[in-house]
Amino acid sequence: MAPNKRAQENHDALFPNHVSTFAITDPELIEIFDNFAFDEVLQGSTLDVRTRLMVQLAAIIASQAVREYRAMLPAALNVGVTPVEAKEIVYQAVPYVGLAKVYDFIHLTNEVLTERGVTLPLPPQSRTNPEDRLAKGLEVQKEIVGDEVVQRLKETAPADQQHIQRFLSANCFGDWVARGGIDIPTRELLTFSMLAALGGCDPQVKGHVAANLRVGNDRKRLIDVAPSSCPSLAIRAH
Repeated sequence: MAPNKRAQENHDALFPNHVSTFAITDPELIEIFDNFAFDEVLQGSTLDVRTRLMVQLAAIIASQAVREYRAMLPAALNVGVTPVEAKEIVYQAVPYVGLAKVYDFIHLTNEVLTERGVTLPLPPQSRTNPEDRLAKGLEVQKEIVGDEVVQRLKETAPADQQHIQRFLSANCFGDWVARGGIDIPTRELLTFSMLAALGGCDPQVKGHVAANLRVGNDRKRLIDVAPSSCPSLAIRAH
């Protein structure tokens, strides 16, 4: 009992020379899971392997699957995700998942990169400073969600919540989303993946479906990302 040839080849591309412990203790689980996640789900997908691994890492962070992240980050690096991209995925999670939940993943990312001989810190990717973060954040926010949406949010927010709109523009978009290292369309895919994996964020997911369409990620691309964002598929059994 073993995964089929195509599933095995796709698995080996991510985990060369690795034999899953579950393949020994739980061979039926591995056969079913690998044939589904490493073959069936990938058929007809428009996602290249790098993008697929990036959105999976985002979903894994949102799912709080720390041990799985430790296994999947090296796999992502094996197929061409760069150290800067890996670190930016974690940074992108801070405003959406929360620093407390991202804390362990920052440490794990540093451990994996150090093990691979990557010198830290990586080249800086921040594109804003304390003086312009609000203005530049607003520019990026409008690019992603549209001028009308941003204006409506500001106009409808009660007086005692206006500061939250400034936080959204300056911190979420200015400090984090405006960073370099990953382009805006890919960042929106990451955000969509995180929110879908978090669960209970239906209004936010809906908003970021619209945002993804606005920045060029079409319906087919979002449908292809959805399985990778589902915790049951993002998690690679080891």
